[in-house]
Amino acid sequence: MIKIERALVSVYDKKGIVEFVRELETKFGVEVYSTGGTATTLREAGIKVSDIGDYTGYGVLLDGRVKTLHPKVFGGILARRDVSSDMKALAKHSIATFDMVVVNFYPFEKVVAKGAKFEEVIENIDIGGPSMVRAAAKNHKFVVVITSKEQYEPVLEEMRRNKGSISDATSLAFATEAFALTAHYDAQINNYLREKAGETSPSHLVLSYQRVGAMRYGENPHQSATLYRKTTKVRGSLAQAEVISAEKALSFNNYLDAEAALNCVRNLTSPAAAIIKHTIPCGLALGETLAEAFTKAFEGDPTSAFGGVISFNRKLDVETAKLVATDERFFEVVVAPGYDEDALKILMTNAKWSSNLRILKVDSVSAPDEKELRYISGGLLVQDADTEKDDFSEWKTVTKKKPTEEQTKDLRFAYHCARWVKSNAIALVKNLSLVGAGGGQTARVDAAKVAVMKAGNRAEGAVAGSDAFFPFPDGINVLADAGVTAIVQPGGSMRDKEAIKAADERGIVMLFTGRRHFRH
Repeated sequence: MIKIERALVSVYDKKGIVEFVRELETKFGVEVYSTGGTATTLREAGIKVSDIGDYTGYGVLLDGRVKTLHPKVFGGILARRDVSSDMKALAKHSIATFDMVVVNFYPFEKVVAKGAKFEEVIENIDIGGPSMVRAAAKNHKFVVVITSKEQYEPVLEEMRRNKGSISDATSLAFATEAFALTAHYDAQINNYLREKAGETSPSHLVLSYQRVGAMRYGENPHQSATLYRKTTKVRGSLAQAEVISAEKALSFNNYLDAEAALNCVRNLTSPAAAIIKHTIPCGLALGETLAEAFTKAFEGDPTSAFGGVISFNRKLDVETAKLVATDERFFEVVVAPGYDEDALKILMTNAKWSSNLRILKVDSVSAPDEKELRYISGGLLVQDADTEKDDFSEWKTVTKKKPTEEQTKDLRFAYHCARWVKSNAIALVKNLSLVGAGGGQTARVDAAKVAVMKAGNRAEGAVAGSDAFFPFPDGINVLADAGVTAIVQPGGSMRDKEAIKAADERGIVMLFTGRRHFRH
């Protein structure tokens, strides 16, 4: 047990600090040392405080940059009470021991988030605070480190039970949390300075995420899973989405499917709806209205849509909500950038399965400005996310036959759809609606066969988008046999001439984009 007799208190966020320190002093007789504004706040509340500047004899230096960086402060924190030479050194230099250190940091993240100038951001890099926290956490056998106002009441409660003492287990837990805090703080500074320096591939990739909470389970019920998210604001973030309704917690797979659904409707200017199963769109469509887009998306594959995840790129209205929430249909999650009040009521009550629907609200359907991370054993793969819009001016018609205006619209949408189907990907589109998709196959011709099978007779008159080139003409022939009238693909195969020849022989329009969209 650690008996708390002397505390060093220096906090930027002063919420709750007066009440906390007052009980330390009045109920447990703790001697309090403090700095600057914290000391002023405590004195004004009638609490007796010893000023650190008076204690060290140096006051405040460099406009406040140096207050606590002194041997009389760090000696009192780091001294090992069970090492006689440490205690003799303290006595020789008249250094007091500190049993508790209460610190929170300058608000670096908030200053950055408000768009402050570089000079202001730099001045909000806390030096003394993290240094004291690290020192106290290192010496947690003898010093209790408090870094959050949420810890105040639990600390007081334990001291009440233990006559002014804190257990070794609690001190270790707080020290662990303290090092997580300093690591996060340094990560935010590193990321800010790295962006300022224009570094895109740093020698060390420093990441920091905050735990949101446990999910129902991972990919399978026997796997546990936890959601973490960035503490800085990320526009369009699913991890930072508002959970409006979720009687049943979201699972690992729910989040993966919801992210895939969001990706499908990003960068689309017309009302759009997507229905996802196993991270693959089974329905994706554009419409004059959101209701029309959803109807077309659902008709793309009604069987697969059961139990799917839906996303929209517009505020969800009443008409669309009525189409979603029917007893005959069932969805796990819906994601949108907003909901009409009456539409929310419909989603939450209209269908017999409504109580199981998780409703998420994102602040934007714009693609987040983030790198894409993929985990491999013992490491990370980092790349730019494939979110850049296609430049249609770069597309070239390579066949004798040219696309009609309607085919051009469908081809552009087909290529968008193919981007979000697992490679190898073939997406069949008709009337701005995905009617069949084949993906995750080891051969492109097999992906074409799957897409045709999914589309059925709707393949007649449809167009096809392929995420990469056709290595052989066989896939083109499969699509032509099904009635596909036009194909868009990146090109770039050594057999491009054979592909173009096959398309010409079958009377099919073919466009090359010059850009591949593999999604492994």
